[in-house]
Amino acid sequence: MDTEGARTDRLGLLLDQFDHAREMAQARLTGLGDEEYLWEPVPDCWSIRRRGEAVTPRAFGPGEWVLDLGASQIPANEYAEVDRQAAGGMTVAEIADDWSVSVERVEQILAGTAAPEADDVPVTTIAWRLGHLHFHFAGPWEWTFGERRREPKLLVDFTPSAALALERFWELIDRWRDSVATVTDEQLDMVGFSQYPYSNDADYPYISVLAGANIEFIHHMAEIALLRDLWRARFTKGG
Repeated sequence: MDTEGARTDRLGLLLDQFDHAREMAQARLTGLGDEEYLWEPVPDCWSIRRRGEAVTPRAFGPGEWVLDLGASQIPANEYAEVDRQAAGGMTVAEIADDWSVSVERVEQILAGTAAPEADDVPVTTIAWRLGHLHFHFAGPWEWTFGERRREPKLLVDFTPSAALALERFWELIDRWRDSVATVTDEQLDMVGFSQYPYSNDADYPYISVLAGANIEFIHHMAEIALLRDLWRARFTKGG
């Protein structure tokens, strides 16, 4: 349904929102160079690193470069994810291995007796944020529109080249957008239409999953835009 050129159906609203956000993001990323892409504005940033130089215990990726992820703890804001993993059939040992913590720590969280640990979220580089976004669109695409079998952590070959990262990312985003545009009203309401295993997507109607994907895209692109502003201002007087 169109009203003076604007779609008002549920899928149309989400697609229009995504298209607008993508247009702004692509403009803001124009001219991104390798030095800025990998810039660490403060100590102890998360970024992408050569496999042998990773500084975090859960860094992942299929190639020479990996994406930093995870300290050896489970912050309180991730306790619900641990519960979801257990409900999904993972053993306590498997969950402990996934988070790089002890079995005892997982048992405490599941029993509700764990003392909350600080939600110490690090500052991340543009490379990390773009890589994170790429991963979080590649996996859901594979487990919704693809073969639903490939390991999500092997889907993105991270790179220190800003130009190559953007080329790969926009190709993925175009594929995502084209696939989402084919979703029917019945599929929008279907619980479990997405089976992405690193999330609770399978527990919600697909329209909620799409709304969440839009939010993920918008908020990370806003963070990247701010980092670009800080990069430009880093040598100004008083900066």
